[in-house]
Amino acid sequence: MRALFPGSFDPVTQGHQDVLRRAAHLFDEVVVCVMSNASKTGRFPVPERLDRLRAAAAGLSNVTVDSHTGGLLVDYCRRTGIDVVVRGVRGVADLDHEMPMARMNRELAGVETFFIAADPALAHVSSTLVTAMSRQGRAPAHSSPVTNSRSPYRT
Repeated sequence: MRALFPGSFDPVTQGHQDVLRRAAHLFDEVVVCVMSNASKTGRFPVPERLDRLRAAAAGLSNVTVDSHTGGLLVDYCRRTGIDVVVRGVRGVADLDHEMPMARMNRELAGVETFFIAADPALAHVSSTLVTAMSRQGRAPAHSSPVTNSRSPYRT
């Protein structure tokens, strides 16, 4: 079974990497996909996020990296034949945010959502928090974004 792990991934965090690795063990194939989010202003350009996702997926032979920045998630799922979306949840607030989208994806296209609970050691990590802390030069090592050493971009 193929699954989609969508997100803005701005930046890719160790929490994202953990969910990706766990999903890769559960599904035959996982497509991790940079999607646009109208409520977020992108810090890193999409090509940089794709590079970081490739670094996060290193060693996971059943993971592919893609982007879809125009249209709905269900449009991407229909076009690629994916019936399951993977979402990491850190707590009740994430679940409250994700449930309406999961219901709508199912209603619009029959796409199911599979929730993976965050590793407790990473549950406090979010891209927003990592960005805010790194701007102050204070991001803890275990919450740092996944980097690509060849990248011209900096966290």
